[in-house]
Amino acid sequence: MGYRLYLDDFRDPRDSFFYKGLPIYNEDWITVRNYNEFVNLILEFGMPEAVSFDHDLADVHYEKTSFNYDDENLEKTGYHCAKWLIYYCIDNKIELPAIILVHSMNPAGSQNIWSLFSSYWKSLSSPSRD
Repeated sequence: MGYRLYLDDFRDPRDSFFYKGLPIYNEDWITVRNYNEFVNLILEFGMPEAVSFDHDLADVHYEKTSFNYDDENLEKTGYHCAKWLIYYCIDNKIELPAIILVHSMNPAGSQNIWSLFSSYWKSLSSPSRD
């Protein structure tokens, strides 16, 4: 029996149902609030059957000030979680969850997460360059 993983710093899955309209958000999910919880849950319980990503996971992501995105002390985003998930699958030779969703209200952040997955899926269908 699999589980569904919902990544968001303050919302719950049913909140996403109201603006996404997808019935899956009314089902049971395990909610994690940050990068470390995301990674640790997968390492402990294995690959979920579904993941839904928020992008902005800390107050600093909502601020209108500029900051250095390369600052290693900056709280990681849903993009970092998606990137970790892809590398985890590659390193362990396992498939991504069957259902990948992005419920973030940050349009640029959502697009960045989708671009990661799109690039990964394209790489799987590309011929090998040996």
